[in-house]
Amino acid sequence: MNEAPVLVQVERLKKHFPITRGVIIQRQVGAVRAVDGVTFDIYRGETLGLVGESGCGKTTVGRTIIQLYRPTAGRVLFDGVDLSRLKGEALRHMRRRMQMIFQDPYASLNPRMSIFRIISEPLRVHKLATGKEQIERAQELLHLVRLNPRFINRYPHEFSGGQRQRIGIARALASNPEFIICDEPIAALDVSIQAQVVNLLEELQEQLGLTYLFVAHDLSMVRHICDRVAVMYLGVIVELAQKDELYEHPLHPYAQALLSAVPVPDPQVERRRQRILLEGDVPSPINPPSGCRFRTRCFKAQEICAEKEPLWRDVSGGHFVACHMVQ
Repeated sequence: MNEAPVLVQVERLKKHFPITRGVIIQRQVGAVRAVDGVTFDIYRGETLGLVGESGCGKTTVGRTIIQLYRPTAGRVLFDGVDLSRLKGEALRHMRRRMQMIFQDPYASLNPRMSIFRIISEPLRVHKLATGKEQIERAQELLHLVRLNPRFINRYPHEFSGGQRQRIGIARALASNPEFIICDEPIAALDVSIQAQVVNLLEELQEQLGLTYLFVAHDLSMVRHICDRVAVMYLGVIVELAQKDELYEHPLHPYAQALLSAVPVPDPQVERRRQRILLEGDVPSPINPPSGCRFRTRCFKAQEICAEKEPLWRDVSGGHFVACHMVQ
């Protein structure tokens, strides 16, 4: 068990996006249940990985935690403060301590703004520095992310994807945050650059004492950088454990299927392994299945899986799972 204090507590968090009809008078006819009751803690100084298929709600969890999306229900406590109750100046003050690194380095940087303006914007918004101090801080941050401080007056189009992502990291660090959500920060980058960016994130974590929520598809990279891993499916978390425990002893059928697709570097082991192929498509988050969300594709499903929602429980010292088939 982790002995570090809890920095972020997520309790029964839900985020539903309304579906409306009508031109003049719009009425709600349904909702996309993007996140539908997730509970987990993030300890200070750790990296928690969040994995799952596209569209399962990983990014929505991250954006709802830092209140870019306001939650439909549930609570997010940051260092003991309920963020979902904060508004205006109080929320802006807390946002200094939380930042986000976005997935697409080409879309997340304003092409009309110089690198100096992009990096120093958090300093202006939070009134952390003025004039010459902003220039010095921006140059210091560029140096921190391994970019030449002389690039400060250039524009995003003059940089490669990997360099742009480093600029995004520098912007996230500008307000001296404690917690950073990394929303698939390497997904849009060349494979040769991905390792450099991940190594930089690890160095910055050690140097600055950062806490990460690392959202990703690449399960091999998640095992490299994360301390614990949470597996998400159709708006809910189905399993959470220490990374080695999860990769070596996955309990939930979905986690087992996901990890069976991860390549193993040993050719003999790879030949002997059996992959678990899931049938059918992911159900719609507008009308998810009753009981267990995964039952329509599960190779272990029984009658109880359709009748009753599985409890989220700790089965062995920090290994959480939500499955009727796990004793």
